Amino acid sequence: MIKKSLVIVLSVVIIIFTQCASDESTEKKNINEQTVTEVQNALIDQYTNADKEMIKRGVGHAASLWRTSDGTPDEFKNFCLEQFINDAEEKKIVFKKIEKNFESLWGHQNKMVLDLNENMHLDLEPYHKIDAMFASYSPGAHFADDFYGNKIAFVIALNFPPYSLDEKNELGKTWSNLEWAYARVGDVFTARVPAELSQNISKAGTNADIYIADYNIYMGHLLNNNDEKIFPQDMVLLSHWNLRDEIKSNYANQENGLEKQAMIYEVMKHIIHQTIPEKVINSGEFDWNPIKNKVYQNGEEVSFEQEPNTRYLQVVNNFQALKATDEYYPEYNTFIKRSFSGSKEIPQPEVEKLFDEYLSSPVAKEVGQLISKRLGRDLKPFDIWYDGFKARSSISEEELNKITRKKYPTAKALEEDLDNILMKLGWSKERAEFIASKVTVDPARGSGHAWGAQMKSENAHLRTRVSEKGMDYKGYNIAVHEFGHNVEQTISLHDVDYYMIEGVPNTAFTEALAFIFQARDLQLLGINNDNPDKKYLKTLDNYWSVFEIMGVSMVDMKVWKWLYENPNATEAELKDATVEIAKEVWNKYFAPVYGIEDEPILAIYSHMIASPLYLANYSFGHLIDFQIEQYIERKNFSKEVDRIWSIGRLTPEIWMQEAVGESISIKPMIKATEEALHHIN
Repeated sequence: MIKKSLVIVLSVVIIIFTQCASDESTEKKNINEQTVTEVQNALIDQYTNADKEMIKRGVGHAASLWRTSDGTPDEFKNFCLEQFINDAEEKKIVFKKIEKNFESLWGHQNKMVLDLNENMHLDLEPYHKIDAMFASYSPGAHFADDFYGNKIAFVIALNFPPYSLDEKNELGKTWSNLEWAYARVGDVFTARVPAELSQNISKAGTNADIYIADYNIYMGHLLNNNDEKIFPQDMVLLSHWNLRDEIKSNYANQENGLEKQAMIYEVMKHIIHQTIPEKVINSGEFDWNPIKNKVYQNGEEVSFEQEPNTRYLQVVNNFQALKATDEYYPEYNTFIKRSFSGSKEIPQPEVEKLFDEYLSSPVAKEVGQLISKRLGRDLKPFDIWYDGFKARSSISEEELNKITRKKYPTAKALEEDLDNILMKLGWSKERAEFIASKVTVDPARGSGHAWGAQMKSENAHLRTRVSEKGMDYKGYNIAVHEFGHNVEQTISLHDVDYYMIEGVPNTAFTEALAFIFQARDLQLLGINNDNPDKKYLKTLDNYWSVFEIMGVSMVDMKVWKWLYENPNATEAELKDATVEIAKEVWNKYFAPVYGIEDEPILAIYSHMIASPLYLANYSFGHLIDFQIEQYIERKNFSKEVDRIWSIGRLTPEIWMQEAVGESISIKPMIKATEEALHHIN
């Protein structure tokens, strides 16, 4: 399980910073085509040996960003003639100065964001509303404003113009790492957006994070229809992550596991439909029967108000804040385009087509039939999280909790063991100690996340929940996942040739290593799986996980399409639309497998509320994880991880070719699943 992974990869930072310019950006452009042509011709005449295409590209891009406040057309012309760099060595010198200073700027801004959000993310001090006010402040909000003002942005735009995604995928096949680094410098200044709009985005996002981080259900106060409490009195679960994982853990519970799972699903449906009593959210003062939706205090039924669509208000606020910047992006003029073609560098239509092909595969019905057979019953909607293919499915959660609580009583205990974890996975002592020294473990207020450093002198952070009893298995499982993120963050920062290509193509690629680590959680505890079918069971588990998360991702994408079609929608209207979209996706892809229609379960994910359009990263992460696992199966694990995650932030297509020699594809997993079904059946 993973909450929104706060992995600050450079592509995300760039999107934030390009949304941050002064209100002067609302001024009209004052460089016309005639001036652009004159400047281009003047530079071509001055530098007869120069790359004419680069001159045209650079001047054109700089002109698109120039405003009245930046100077007259003549001043623009003089600026270009003075600042254009034709000498390759001089350009490299300037580039090195740019990336050195950007590492300092972005690294320290990242550190400030980390500090300002500390009490939002960590369970260290009591929460106060001023914490949210500090967290909503964006230290980088005026980055672009200042750099347009001092003209550095224009030096970069002129000499390091951006390339389109298609150009990167084609030209990048033969680019050196230095050429890639130049191209990534060009991605920094691509639009001019008022700083006020960026602050609005930050505020809306922070409010959504606060809402989700405090959405706990007191499970010990849930009642069944016999007025029995079937969960531990002190169990408090965060929605949706912990609720989902509690469903997973109860597949090993033969006594009342099914009853617990069914009750959790009732809770989920109330959250989705916003029929949940407001007074039971993050409170243990009342008992609640989610089946009848009745609330009790001291044994007496009491009246209640339902949650007033607060869940969907967060989405509306995020949408409005993000949509307000659309007009400043000539190419990526919707958040959907910026999220996919921009940040992920995979166009949304291609993503949806790939997901549709996967979800429509007839193998889904066969896997569903196998799960039904193993369960000895018809499938239930919550079986999208069936966990019975994993080795731990035969080990009770109580036993696993005993092991992890003893091993990791505190966050500090986990931090002190990180080098041992890496050595168990094959890294040398020296290398393991280096990577571990770059990771700090903190006690999370929410479910946990990873937060990368943005400069080599700072550490990445691993956040996970640790109770007074120690780290339970759920927290440990999350922590291993997040540590995978931290390892990627450390390797891709310290081992790349240039800072401007630090990181990975998008967050799906850090999710891939997180999944690879997470799959080895029991191995790291010394629990070995001797099942001769483990390879096939692991494949089936991977297939089913992707089937689930792709369905959720489809809902997420369709909801955002609906929002753009209905930009003035209220939170109530969005709620109704989201439920209908979730049912439509369920009916198309899941109903044929489950034999049940009109289930809304795909709308439960908290990412839809606080991490807009993030969910597709998990789907790609699983696909990439599977392809890499197949590639490294008979290779040295640690050496391959070091090699693959030091490739740098190329486009997904180029990165995958260098990593495993093939594009992202559903075919390897589908084929392996067919083989697994043949073997297991």
